[in-house]
Amino acid sequence: MVFELGAGVGMPLASVVGPYAAAGFWTLVTGGVWVASGRDASADTVLAAANGFGLAAVSAHLLGWPTRRTRTGLPWLADCEGLGPELMRFYNPILYLSGAAGLLAVAGENRTARARVPMAMLGLVPVLIAYQHWEHRRLLRQAHTRPGWWNRRLRRLSPAP
Repeated sequence: MVFELGAGVGMPLASVVGPYAAAGFWTLVTGGVWVASGRDASADTVLAAANGFGLAAVSAHLLGWPTRRTRTGLPWLADCEGLGPELMRFYNPILYLSGAAGLLAVAGENRTARARVPMAMLGLVPVLIAYQHWEHRRLLRQAHTRPGWWNRRLRRLSPAP
């Protein structure tokens, strides 16, 4: 999300609550997960759900935007959320590192949580794909009605309404 914001395409929830509130929300969520991870096993179910949600978000990106296949057969985003092909060489590794971290966490941590908790989060993939495209359309419109540093790339990519 920091990469998206810095690249000028906004971030999740920015079109709804604004860039500062969205950044604050995601900072609080990240901090909350971090604090919970240092606690005893009582937080395992919440952390397993967070790890599963992370996997669902990565999956939604790879399934919801144009891809090509690498030599190894992995999907590689050609474009995503207005970042453009020139930034995909940076964004794809971010997604794959996030996905690998999520998989390792699901496999090796949160042992008291039921295995179906993170797997149930994968059911959110279609919802997340729909949300990403809805948010992207809203951000494209806002790039013209409320231009700012956080949506500058989108302002260049889309025609004025």
